[in-house]
Amino acid sequence: MLYALYCRDGENATDLRAANREAHLAYARSVDCIRAAGPLLSDDGEVMIGSLFIIEAEDMAAVDRFREADPYVQAGLFTRVDVHPFRWTVGSVPAP
Repeated sequence: MLYALYCRDGENATDLRAANREAHLAYARSVDCIRAAGPLLSDDGEVMIGSLFIIEAEDMAAVDRFREADPYVQAGLFTRVDVHPFRWTVGSVPAP
């Protein structure tokens, strides 16, 4: 099943995000469950304010394991993470 994870950074988290970005990206590249992912941006498109993931997992327990292993989560970057089952219906993931 697919799950959408909508993760919001805490206030003034730019430095915390930057300090953990390489470890986060290395982790994201090391797992095979991510179907789409990227940063959420401020209204002007200049500042990263969170992350969005679409992952494939057996159940919510697997989603929790994925999330808890993320260096951003371990560093306390996210103040809110909403997780919902997701059904891909239209479109495709654009190339970066």
